[in-house]
Amino acid sequence: MKRLTTILMLCTMTAALSAQPYKDRSLSPEERAADLVSRLTLEEKVSLSMNSSAAVPALGIKAYNWWSEALHGVARNGAATVFPQPIGMAASFDEPLVYEVFTAVSDEARVKYDQARETGLVKQYQGVTFWTPNINIFRDPRWGRGMETYGEDPYLTGQLGMAVVRGLQGPSDSPVLKAHACAKHYAVHSGPEWNRHSYDAVVSERDLRETYLPAFKDLVVKADVQEVMTAYNRFRGVPCGASEELIDKILRGEWGYKGIITSDCGAVGDFYRENHHEYVPDAAAAAALGVHAGIDTECGNVYRHIPEAIERGLLDEKDLDRNLIRLFAARYRLGEMDDISLWDNLSPSIVEGEEHLALSRKMAQETMVLLQNKGGILPLASNARIALVGPNGDDAKMQWGNYNPVPNRTITLYDALKERIPGIQYVRGCGLISTEFMPKPDPNNPFEKARHLTGAELEAVARQYAIGIEDVQNYIRRQDERQKDFLPALDVEAVLESLKDIDIVIFAGGISPRLEGEEMPVQLPGFKGGDRTDIELPQVQRDLLKALHDAGKKVVLVNFSGCAIGLVPETETCDAILQAWYPGEEGGLAITDVLFGDVVPSGKLPVTFYRSVDDLPDFENYDMKGHTYRYFQGKPLYPFGYGLSYTTFRYKRAKVRNNSIIIPVKNTGKREATEVVQVYVRRKDDPNGPIKTLRAFRRVTIPAGKTVKVCIPLEDETFLWWSEEKQDMVPLPGKYELLYGGSSDKVRSKRFTFKK
Repeated sequence: MKRLTTILMLCTMTAALSAQPYKDRSLSPEERAADLVSRLTLEEKVSLSMNSSAAVPALGIKAYNWWSEALHGVARNGAATVFPQPIGMAASFDEPLVYEVFTAVSDEARVKYDQARETGLVKQYQGVTFWTPNINIFRDPRWGRGMETYGEDPYLTGQLGMAVVRGLQGPSDSPVLKAHACAKHYAVHSGPEWNRHSYDAVVSERDLRETYLPAFKDLVVKADVQEVMTAYNRFRGVPCGASEELIDKILRGEWGYKGIITSDCGAVGDFYRENHHEYVPDAAAAAALGVHAGIDTECGNVYRHIPEAIERGLLDEKDLDRNLIRLFAARYRLGEMDDISLWDNLSPSIVEGEEHLALSRKMAQETMVLLQNKGGILPLASNARIALVGPNGDDAKMQWGNYNPVPNRTITLYDALKERIPGIQYVRGCGLISTEFMPKPDPNNPFEKARHLTGAELEAVARQYAIGIEDVQNYIRRQDERQKDFLPALDVEAVLESLKDIDIVIFAGGISPRLEGEEMPVQLPGFKGGDRTDIELPQVQRDLLKALHDAGKKVVLVNFSGCAIGLVPETETCDAILQAWYPGEEGGLAITDVLFGDVVPSGKLPVTFYRSVDDLPDFENYDMKGHTYRYFQGKPLYPFGYGLSYTTFRYKRAKVRNNSIIIPVKNTGKREATEVVQVYVRRKDDPNGPIKTLRAFRRVTIPAGKTVKVCIPLEDETFLWWSEEKQDMVPLPGKYELLYGGSSDKVRSKRFTFKK
């Protein structure tokens, strides 16, 4: 009798599941999703197609927000470990370490996600679908968002971008995904920021396939990235989010992408808005265009007009269903619909825990690029009389970069130097920008009226203008922080007097994420909308550096920036130059590790450092001719792939055996050190092609005085080259030069004939 009862119960359960396939875990995610979508009303479908998706309790659908950020740490979701900005991570040329970093990021993300679920509501930035990495090509140093990328080279960007994806999404054989990564911004997008909502990027098919698409193809085809975000700009006259060529033909057609496509925030609205693309007449038409094109989830609210679009005959509901099936299949694969997770046992203590802080420090150490070291001034002697000068010496927020977490504490350069040299003198000296350009506050602004008052008088002004006391306090804080970029006014005599007993000045200069970034209101000399109009160090810093040099001080410039800086005068006024990027919360420690020789610098430039904007094409010109080391015919200040060490390396003659290039590299110095061995390819019978293009790299640690043989396979992809016949990049048979060395300009040549 008991057995019969059990059988009856199982039959009943089976019958229930067959009547509700969306609950049946034995079915595929697509089958479950199709059944679930068939049960939704149009109103529910509309809500679920936007990034902030409402709950449908009757069907077991929880509220979920697709928008989370993890550019270099779990961002905008409280405290988390802040790793170096991606452009710095690119300087490491270290795929395994980047993978390790983003494995740590996804671990912290899972902890935070579980904490959010315990509250019963996962809000924006608390989910595990991350809109990162940014794999656009940093084609021009003026672009303010270039710091979010992995540099100017398609191959390097693809290799490191895949490491990010694999670290975030977890093991490929896992029954549920750990998180989502998102390849953005698809495609042909790299500034300017000020016209991105109206700009039309028109490029040749060769530039498209050779430069702008390879990293996206890598992430889609090789790393199985789960999301792709479309760009704001138009491509060949059509908004990227509506481009049949980009989406239907290439992404879903040629590459077979089956994942989610999301819009950038507000980008669907750009389809119709005045002074934007104005590609369609109104919001309903824009919603129809976005859904039909396959934008599965919209960051924005234009999709509220979907019912109107259907009513007007602009959209077929089956296209909306197709998109929603992709969304829910993804939610099933994440385990989110079934409350399945393989990472519930992670301890909250890992978030900014010792292991992750050590990882952030190690990553920051590897990002440091030594650009100049006259007379071997570095590493610094422990008994030298040293002072810290400069506006970035004690700026924690600058070190965080953008799209960042907010850590519980940050070790600035000043903090780290105080640990090594108790009582070290710090003289700010000047602001990032001269005080003459400091914006003057509007005296009629009610917040400005209230900022100088206290007690009841503050309160009275706040009531008069119907503003809150907290709002006034926030305004004061923002204004004070903004003024720091300009203060103090430069007083050369006072600075030199304070440094009269100092031999060596560590100058913490450069710029800041408050000046460069995404579509910013910054309008200052050298800056426009977050981009740069020149690439030089701000003049007030140059003036102070020259004064220090003329006074006989030895100067070590630590340059903080997310982009290439034109440092021509600084090669004369500074004895050493260390490019530190935006190095994260452990950045101060990593910098001092390098300055004092605990760590030998090994970073290499992922972008070309030009002499000035006079060497560059127009910023809005997307043709690759004249852009990046691959097509730049001039003499750079510091070339792509460049970076000094505290030792020297000698490259011996390479051999090609068994479809591999074997490169002997000798450490000719007295310290063990790591070299990034780089292999470039050139095809001489292609005058319109790149001068050279990166095809492989290896980080190799070599003991002092020893030689290692670096073996790099020569695969079909090593010889991907533009084919006029195929109108695509293919393994193209022919005669090549293999160029190998420690940077893109210091290379030895080995001829090779590739036979397919």
